[in-house]
Amino acid sequence: MRSTQIFKSYWQGGFECADHINRHGDRVNLLQETQHDLRVAEDYRLLTDLEIYTVREGICWSNVEKTPGIYDFSEVLRRMRAAQDLGIQQVWDLIHFGYPDGLFPTHPHFAARFEQLCRAFARFYTEHSNDTLFVVPINEISFLSWMSGENRGTVPFAAHNGWDIKYHLCNAAIRGIRALKEEVPECRIVLVEPLIRIHSHGGCELDLQRRNEYQFEAMDIIGGRMCPELGGEEGFLDILGFNYYWNCQWRGEGESLCWPDLTDERIPLHQLLLQAYDRYKKPMFLSETGHFGEGRAEWINEIANETRMAAEMGADFHGICIYPVTDRPDWDNLSSYSNCGLFDLDEQCNRIAHTQSIAELRQIMELQNTPEHVNY
Repeated sequence: MRSTQIFKSYWQGGFECADHINRHGDRVNLLQETQHDLRVAEDYRLLTDLEIYTVREGICWSNVEKTPGIYDFSEVLRRMRAAQDLGIQQVWDLIHFGYPDGLFPTHPHFAARFEQLCRAFARFYTEHSNDTLFVVPINEISFLSWMSGENRGTVPFAAHNGWDIKYHLCNAAIRGIRALKEEVPECRIVLVEPLIRIHSHGGCELDLQRRNEYQFEAMDIIGGRMCPELGGEEGFLDILGFNYYWNCQWRGEGESLCWPDLTDERIPLHQLLLQAYDRYKKPMFLSETGHFGEGRAEWINEIANETRMAAEMGADFHGICIYPVTDRPDWDNLSSYSNCGLFDLDEQCNRIAHTQSIAELRQIMELQNTPEHVNY
């Protein structure tokens, strides 16, 4: 059951805003690749037609700060004004995998530069909006520390360095949250992390348990439950978002479990959500979910049922964000699209409705609005 409603709509849409340097050493900016930066009003109208009024967005740090300490939020302001015109609530990522050139989490200036960004963005936001500020300081610290510190997927292109990257990202997040709270005490902090389950592949069970704990380390550090020297606080665990896709459960070192799960190998999502809720007892939502190619509509149906079960069993659950809501290219091959979301893109980036997914979503929303489901 939900406590007081946090988000403007239970169903939400996220726009891909990755702006990192990919594994080829090239900067990507998926807001520009998908033309969301130019077609934001069109995108928002498509969502309001579906009665979706809450979105996840990103400022693209690498784009707004090209010179240290000098910010240009004009493109962000254009999206804010489009949201104000159409009654859209925005949740802003400050880091969605990318940093300005020459900066990375273990750089001596990283945490101070991020704290400065947080202050600048908070001041900019309050100058231009009276709406409550919702901020994801750093999206998916656990994934980003793995991608950059173990998998050489982005700067600093390291291996065997994931914990060090995670530690420094958490340090920056804590400093950034303090700055945001000093500038805008009533702002809402949203922490977003992957929700995964690694299954046994015949190895050591104690090692398996330890690896399944990695996903919670960032929230534990920011909440002051680990690494107290960094100054985390329980109060920083304000709203918790969990990202869940079909490949978030795997065996051993990365053998993804099949979906649809015809042999019942996977742990049901509602159980994973309840375990996370039991750990933190904080308001939570599914901050990213979706499927690729065939099965998109069926995935939406399964996710709706699983999250409903989690709420019925006691989780303080607040919504589902389809991410990305429009298709997006692969980070490392911008000519390859994922066929995901509610809207595909053609060669001119026109939005093409995925009719099966939209029909499924409308049917679920209609059911959720019936009296027996209205509190979920």
